[in-house]
Amino acid sequence: MAGTSLPSSLLSQGPSLFFSSSNQISEAKCRIVITSEKRCLVRCFAKKKISFVDQILDYIEGGPKLRKWYGAPELLPKDGSLSGDDEEIEAEEEEDLDGDKDAVFVTDGDSDLGQMIILQLIVKGSRVKALVKDKRKALEAFGAYVELTTGDASDERFLRKAFRGVGAIISPTEGFLSNVKSLRGVKHAVLLSQLSVYESSGGIQAMMNNKAKKLAEGDEKAVIASNVPYTIIRTGKLENSPGGNQGFNFSSGAAAKGSISKEDAARICVEALSVVPPTGLIFEVSNGEEVVSDWEGQLMKVMQRQSEKK
Repeated sequence: MAGTSLPSSLLSQGPSLFFSSSNQISEAKCRIVITSEKRCLVRCFAKKKISFVDQILDYIEGGPKLRKWYGAPELLPKDGSLSGDDEEIEAEEEEDLDGDKDAVFVTDGDSDLGQMIILQLIVKGSRVKALVKDKRKALEAFGAYVELTTGDASDERFLRKAFRGVGAIISPTEGFLSNVKSLRGVKHAVLLSQLSVYESSGGIQAMMNNKAKKLAEGDEKAVIASNVPYTIIRTGKLENSPGGNQGFNFSSGAAAKGSISKEDAARICVEALSVVPPTGLIFEVSNGEEVVSDWEGQLMKVMQRQSEKK
C-alpha cells in the first residue's frame, strides 16, 4: 500500500527473550520486568509468527478479529491450539445461539438469481449476509449493504461463523444445502428448486440435466430432513425476461410445463420469508394469468391447499 507504513506490531512478531543493561525496551510486548542493582531483566513474549501476506491482510482488514468476520482463513499456531481470539470467537458463537437472528443468508450470491434476491432484500431493508466466490466484485456491487463471506459449505466451522445472526436462508441454486451437515439455529430455509423442470426433460436435455437433477434432489432431501421449517419453491424453466410483467400460475404441474422470469422467481423467494410454515411447504409456480397483490395471503392459501391434500 503506497505511502502507508505498517504498524510496528506487524514488524515485531515472534517469541523472544531479551536481556538489557540499558533502559531501552524492544517493541515486543513486555510481560515481566525484574530490576536488580546491576542490570534490568526484561522478559518479553510476542505472538507466534505469521506469514508476511497474512500480516498485510490483518492490517488491511482491521486485524485478526475482522479477518474472521470477513471469512478470511484462520491463523492457527503450529501446535493447532486456539489463540485467545479464537476462544473469544467460539464463546461469541455460543452466545449467538440465543441472540437476535435477523439476517437473511443468501447462498451463491454471485449468480444472477442470487444478486436479484440480494437487491430485493436490500430494498426491503433486510440485513443481508451472502456467500460469494469473489468478494471484490461483490463489494463493488453491493458495498456496505451486504455482509460478504467465502468458504466451503461442507466446513462446519466455517458455517458456524457464517450463520451467526442468521434467521433465514435463501438458496437459489443447486448444491448448497445438500453439502450442509447442520442448519443449527436457522429458523426458516427457502429453497428455489428446478427439480420439476429436470424431471420433465427428455432425450439429450435429460442427459445434460442429470447432474443438476441429482443436486436438486439432494438439496430437497437435505432441507426436508433438517428439522428446520422450510419452503421449497419449484419453479418453471428460468428465463432472462424482465419481471413484473406477468401474473403467476400456482397449479399442480405448472413448473414442469411453464417458465418464469428470474426476477419474478427471486421475488417469490423473498416474499416466502413472510410466511414460516409449521413444518414444510412445497409448491409449484410459473408465470401465468393470476395477479398477486398480497403475497402473504397467497402463500397462506397455497399452504392451506397443501394441507387439504394430505
